[in-house]
Amino acid sequence: MKPFTPEIDVPGPYTGRGNDNEWGQRYADSLHRIMDADFNHVLTDYDRGVMGFYPGAQSVVSREEVNGFWLGLRSSFPSATFTIHHQIGMGGDMISPRAAIRWLLDGVHEGRGSFDRPTGARVHVMGMSHAEFGPWGLRREWALYDEVAVWKQILMQSGEI
Repeated sequence: MKPFTPEIDVPGPYTGRGNDNEWGQRYADSLHRIMDADFNHVLTDYDRGVMGFYPGAQSVVSREEVNGFWLGLRSSFPSATFTIHHQIGMGGDMISPRAAIRWLLDGVHEGRGSFDRPTGARVHVMGMSHAEFGPWGLRREWALYDEVAVWKQILMQSGEI
């Protein structure tokens, strides 16, 4: 079975884009900065004790390790287009401010990073990320994408499967 690509997408009935809450916008701005290769952003604007939870059952604790996750993903697809499809945020009612983003990364596997040597494969990565903010910046982050689907796209196009 072939992995999902935009060419076989069928639009569903939901066409919403989320809300305009400040925390959703703040997290969207953060992800855009990271995808624009501003990796210093994580080192300065995230809480120094940030906890990150990422694909492959990765749990990390520190700005440097969170930065390593994003650097690995972006380095694999350096010229890929990053698009946010849905963003929401919320705060108040005695809970920490939080945000959720559904995003896409479309491009070519042309760099070394989380997905080994470059193969030139066209890749479509669907991801979602959630963040919780504290007094010293982003303090918890969850990001998820289907690693198996990404590997399958790479290996199918390179003739390895």
